[in-house]
Amino acid sequence: MLRHLLVTLALAASLSGAALAEAPQAPAAAITTHNGLFNGQPVAYRAHVEAWRVSPGGGDPSGQIITTSYVRTDVPSGPRPVIFLFNGGPGASTTPLHFGAFGPKRRLGEGAEQRMVDNPDSPLDAADLVFIDPVGTGYSRPLEDGAGQAFWTPTGDALAVKAVIADWLTAHGRGGSPRYVLGQSYGTTRAALIAQHGADLNLDGVLLFALVARPPGFEMPYVTTLPSFAASAWSHGRIPREGRTAQEVYETAVEFARTDYVRALIAGASLPEDEKRAVAQAMSDLIGLPKDLILEKNLRLSRADFYLNLLKDQGLRTGQLDARATRRLDAPPQRPPYDDPGLSYTPPRPPGAVTGQLPASTAGLSAVESYFKEHLGFATPETYEALNLEVNAAWTWGQGEDEANQRLAEAMAANPKLRVFWAAGLFDLSTPAYAGRYMLDQAGVPAERLTAALFASGHSVFVDPEGLTRLSAAVRTFVAP
Repeated sequence: MLRHLLVTLALAASLSGAALAEAPQAPAAAITTHNGLFNGQPVAYRAHVEAWRVSPGGGDPSGQIITTSYVRTDVPSGPRPVIFLFNGGPGASTTPLHFGAFGPKRRLGEGAEQRMVDNPDSPLDAADLVFIDPVGTGYSRPLEDGAGQAFWTPTGDALAVKAVIADWLTAHGRGGSPRYVLGQSYGTTRAALIAQHGADLNLDGVLLFALVARPPGFEMPYVTTLPSFAASAWSHGRIPREGRTAQEVYETAVEFARTDYVRALIAGASLPEDEKRAVAQAMSDLIGLPKDLILEKNLRLSRADFYLNLLKDQGLRTGQLDARATRRLDAPPQRPPYDDPGLSYTPPRPPGAVTGQLPASTAGLSAVESYFKEHLGFATPETYEALNLEVNAAWTWGQGEDEANQRLAEAMAANPKLRVFWAAGLFDLSTPAYAGRYMLDQAGVPAERLTAALFASGHSVFVDPEGLTRLSAAVRTFVAP
């Protein structure tokens, strides 16, 4: 299931029923003006909510994609970078990135207590931002019954989003602006495929958060997951901290995984018993699981072996999307794909006043719908689909998504200016950090054109307040002219 639903679910808005059967009414574009303080800098900007008719690969338009753009107006637009952002799923809207990370407003609170407040960490001071909701998510819809399936494939989806990027650049007169695409989780696959099919976009960079990577072979999936086990064990105090950071523990585990561990796995049955026991002990010291359990599993630990056993003596399991989260082992199972305590992990937020809180909706709308309709003036009868599981279930796989990182490397070879920014969470067991770096290296992404950033976080590298500030600063640096 994780293959089909790698998304920051914890930050998604409350799910509403899928509305795919009825053809949507074409919403009117909305333009509003605003002011904010981002990175300590006053910024005047316009918000554009726009509808784009698209096709999944040529022919008459059969879908409509809604974008939300924030364009700074108090500086010349020509040299300003533009970042096009999307989340994953498939079937996820941009809610996590838009209202949890980089939009000018952030969503705080839960349920009826949700509210929109200022987001001082938005990089809007440094780059214009365009949030793209693919067909079937947000307010984006197929134009008629049965038209959605052509969009719900890796290629059809990527071509439709690429077309929106090209149309946006033309419509806004930004042909000379540096342009970047940013994807999280499955969005990293979409970003790589856009780079593959989008030579005409002349991209300057691709930003990848929580890279979807599946190392091939019998040994490498175990090798590339082990460092995330070590960092997660550190987070729960199951190994001695001794003044070490999570990243230092992770890097120690990477070195072990690339040397003693992979050699032991390659040796297989020919590995002498005493060496096998020594490797098991070293693994135990790194990841906090009993040596006997590691030997029982023949040195090969699945993710479930780890998250079900790390805290077993406390009657707890950890999350996968964020291993810092826990739930009792005897708790009733939740309906897939929600049977993961990492979905709802929220780190402690330091006390402090929030600014710019928007009033609660007088029409009983959710915080997100109220923001669009009452703050941005976007009038539509549609329900905002934060996460559409119908899209996820209807997705057609096997169209090159497993080779996306290779396609990205090929795009970089064809475009010498194209650079990559990769961010990963040390406690993410769903898209392990070292698996991402390993696959980028193996695909041939040039190290000198790769910026890597590791965070003491889970799948959502921006969920921790300090991490968001650091991430925003890193993004500003990456896109700086």
